[in-house]
Amino acid sequence: MTSLALSSGQHLVPLSEASLLSPITGPDKVICVGMNYVDHCLEQGVAIPSEPIIFSKFPSAIAGPCDDIIHPAQTKELDWEVELAFVIGKTGKHIKSIVKLLITPRSAGGFCGLTPSCLQEEEALGHVAGFTVAHDVSARDWQMKRNGKQWLLGKTFDTFCPLGPAIVTTGALSDPHNLGIRCRVNGRVVQDSSTNQMVFKTEALVSWVSQFVTLYPGDVFLTGTPPGVGVFRKPPVFLKVRGVQPRIQTRCAFLNPTLIRSDQASRVVESKQSLSASR
Repeated sequence: MTSLALSSGQHLVPLSEASLLSPITGPDKVICVGMNYVDHCLEQGVAIPSEPIIFSKFPSAIAGPCDDIIHPAQTKELDWEVELAFVIGKTGKHIKSIVKLLITPRSAGGFCGLTPSCLQEEEALGHVAGFTVAHDVSARDWQMKRNGKQWLLGKTFDTFCPLGPAIVTTGALSDPHNLGIRCRVNGRVVQDSSTNQMVFKTEALVSWVSQFVTLYPGDVFLTGTPPGVGVFRKPPVFLKVRGVQPRIQTRCAFLNPTLIRSDQASRVVESKQSLSASR
């Protein structure tokens, strides 16, 4: 149906004339996962978590994929994080993990055994509607130094959760855990990894979180970020106000079957001034 609509050439609106909204607005929950990439843990010099580290954003933080990100006056340490996100499609609580032992060809060593790579949590994936791109904008001073070092306030300022522009259904992705994931700031690649670095995959996260709360259609999970964030660079790099410079036009984040990318979603602005990455 979509291909027929596009081939007709009718009622098309140039992207430059459209305002793309988040594909999800007003969910019951925005659930986030900390330190969920092996290579991100290594850049911090911390142990790989033995269980998911869960925090949240308020739904009011959600913005469109090309919306301006507002730089709050309360922070001087604004940072970027590209993330794979997924959206719940079916209500569930205590969602079971059906463990299935996979058998590899004898030429590859016979039985694989009970290793993490050989376990599938099949039922959990049935509760996922699809995947999209998220930008977990973070005020590091509020995340790491203020508010008792609780992460919430540093993660949930208005516009700190750009999503979209589209949801890719689970059936359209052969393996969401083998995607390239990249972030560009001012045209420069600052994060470049793969979702195969995720410690806890989609199914495990659905099963884990549903032990504590009921998941509802529209709930959004942000699954963690790879290395390359500003706070762990030497010296640290944050987004600073550049009031005398032109606004920096960027492309929206997107997801296709091989790549997740966030190009510093739209512009970061404060009082109608633009920002750029600066040491």
